[in-house]
Amino acid sequence: MYRRVIKRFLDIVLSLAGIIVLALPLAIIALVIRLDSPGPVFFRQKRFGIHKSFFDILKFRTMRTDTPKDMPTHMLSDPAKWITRSGAFLRKTSLDELPQLFNILMGHMSVIGPRPALWNQEDLIAERDKYGANDVMPGLTGWAQINGRDELPIDVKARLDGEYAEKISFAFDVKCFIGTITSVLRHEGVVEGGTGQLEKDKKK
Repeated sequence: MYRRVIKRFLDIVLSLAGIIVLALPLAIIALVIRLDSPGPVFFRQKRFGIHKSFFDILKFRTMRTDTPKDMPTHMLSDPAKWITRSGAFLRKTSLDELPQLFNILMGHMSVIGPRPALWNQEDLIAERDKYGANDVMPGLTGWAQINGRDELPIDVKARLDGEYAEKISFAFDVKCFIGTITSVLRHEGVVEGGTGQLEKDKKK
């Protein structure tokens, strides 16, 4: 009942409330992006949804318009050089993710769930298949995000996503939601260089 009905109802209520309450901050961020660098305010990218379907995720643009297309941040040789001044702040505070409230409202995503993988992240998708994590709605934040986020290697991230898929409940979602607030306030797990960066740093 929770997975099929209540979770979707809460997604609609929370995303709609978020859009209304954050309307002014969203407009201010959009203006800052336009003033900071040439290009669109929003960034659309093809991502995997539930059951490996596709949808276009919506974010505030944080990188230059000439950044290599559909390239995961961790695969760029020098990610920082592509990030705009406002983008660095938006990424550090996770404010660039706020437009995904519209993805949630439209039913592409949930508030809580595995982060949607890029269409070409075959390694992550393959790992998630082992745990059934591709068969739940992707989320704005999730269990992996409060347990390491960018620092996690792909196999660990997929395992945590699978753990969430297996244990979905109202209590677990509340735990992830509260954990996300704590992580964002502490700027935990955000590493420019991306997936598995912690392991890379240990090898240096």
